Amino acid sequence: MTFSFRSVLLTLLLSLALVGCGTTKKKATGGDGDVNMGAESTSEAGDIELNADSDSGKAGSLRTVFFAYDSATLNSSTREQLSKNVEFLKANTSVEVQIEGHCDERGGVQYNLALGERRAKAVKDYMVAMGVSSSRVSTISFGKERPVAFGHDESAWGQNRRANFVVTAK
Repeated sequence: MTFSFRSVLLTLLLSLALVGCGTTKKKATGGDGDVNMGAESTSEAGDIELNADSDSGKAGSLRTVFFAYDSATLNSSTREQLSKNVEFLKANTSVEVQIEGHCDERGGVQYNLALGERRAKAVKDYMVAMGVSSSRVSTISFGKERPVAFGHDESAWGQNRRANFVVTAK
């Protein structure tokens, strides 16, 4: 129990440190940061911050995509959102991204690292097939180590089974 508490505390402290390093620049979309919103924004590469991420809604029109339990398969909803992300990257050719693969808390560390890698690779492969240069997209897996939702139920797990985008160059 102490280890779990320490992990949560460490994650919260690191999150607060990262938030403190951000700027107070307003988001180009002017929205509320809902990751399920469509990519209606016409943000240009200059309007987004380096290291901005789709989990926070600060990566222009790039949006996080979600996966089913124990799966790296892109369903129709995921492909639809990825098509919008591809449109954004095609319109902003100087933007480069890192796709981060994530999992929920269930499963072992090594298993989830491998699953997160398969998720990130599936997203990259789809985007490359849709016309984004592979040199503009890198991947990494964090497995279950960086959850966005804390809890031990499907609601939290569903939010953590994701691939998000981090702007690495603009």
